[in-house]
Amino acid sequence: MKKLFIAALMMGVANTAFAQSGTNSPYSQYGLGLQSEQFSGFNRGMNGLGLGFREHNQVNYMNPASYSALDSLTFIFDMGASGQVTNLEENGKKMNAHNSSFDYAVAAFRAAPNLGVSFGLVPFTTMGYNFNASGTTTLGNETLTSTNTYSGDGGLHQVYLGAGWQPIKGLSVGANISYLWGDISKSVVLSFSNASVSTLSKTYTASVASYKLDLGAQYLLSLSDKNKIILGLTFSPKHKIGGNPEMVTSTINTNTSVVVSDTLSGNGLRLDLPDMYGAGFTYNHDNSLKVGADFTVQRWGKLPQPTFASDNSSSVSMQYGNYLTRKKLTLGGEYCPREYDRIFIRRVHYRAGVSYATPYYKINGANGPKEVSASLGFGIPIVNSMNNRSILNISGQWVRQWAPGMIKENTFRINIGLTFNERWFMKWKVE
Repeated sequence: MKKLFIAALMMGVANTAFAQSGTNSPYSQYGLGLQSEQFSGFNRGMNGLGLGFREHNQVNYMNPASYSALDSLTFIFDMGASGQVTNLEENGKKMNAHNSSFDYAVAAFRAAPNLGVSFGLVPFTTMGYNFNASGTTTLGNETLTSTNTYSGDGGLHQVYLGAGWQPIKGLSVGANISYLWGDISKSVVLSFSNASVSTLSKTYTASVASYKLDLGAQYLLSLSDKNKIILGLTFSPKHKIGGNPEMVTSTINTNTSVVVSDTLSGNGLRLDLPDMYGAGFTYNHDNSLKVGADFTVQRWGKLPQPTFASDNSSSVSMQYGNYLTRKKLTLGGEYCPREYDRIFIRRVHYRAGVSYATPYYKINGANGPKEVSASLGFGIPIVNSMNNRSILNISGQWVRQWAPGMIKENTFRINIGLTFNERWFMKWKVE
């Protein structure tokens, strides 16, 4: 009970840390924000590969069917954090943004033969930006400098409980049920160089409290004693998540301090999650070399979504295209010479991965940014007199987002995850 209390306390600390935005990207203003990397420490070293991984000593919540492979003697607790530097470039101008975040806290254990259970706290989306754009506006005979100031923060988080079961040899199924919650707030303020001219503002807010369901399956095919292929499938159904979205447009008369507002809410605005599909495989040679590929699809373009004007001109807006479906391909793997070798260097896990993803939204009628990324990582065993099963997962990742005529982003991220592996359920025999 004491250790369960400590695990719950750590998740409470993680929840507080999630309140801090982990991004300064202008692209986070669209939709529900930037989609967070829902990977644990060992997945991050392979750039998010994991749908076909079945690990006995790691929590792979990307596919809940994997929980059935957990070691029967241990309780696993995994938490991770990251720090990043993002370089933004537009029209020859560059700037850097620095962020850090506490990314996840998860736990898992085997509850019964062929049945594993996991629970944890992970991010879903994140939003954080503050920038401005200036131009000129003619009012009567006067030419004024106009400035649009854009800002936003918030994001969605989820706490989940999941189980994975192996009903027959080789086949495992699983599910995660999550409570999804969070607040989103974004605004744009149009001001002028002449203080007597009224200021215009538009604010969009939403507060989500809903659920998310993730289903998974894995099938292990043995080619020989040392060679296996694991096939993985995942599915998350679409549904409304509410949020009570509200859009407020205000005109502020600077001289009289009179504010005139117009509020739009109700049926005209709604938030939804799309159908999400995933398929992947892993080739496992002698439990030392593991390579594979994942392909995921998110059908955002099939959802009815509100159009939110990105400044105070109705001609400039963000909307989802009917044909835009986010697709992502990831290739990667890991190599560990001998997991239980007495020589330390042979117990280290060496990992690498690359990914390519298409956009799921449009900006002013043009496709949003594409994304390419790559990572390198290590799983370093922690060996001492008390424990030789815990692992320190460290990885470095590069992410590039770009689209013609839009901001280019290059992000360099360091991920650190610590997997505690305790033998809670070992039965000691006294003679």
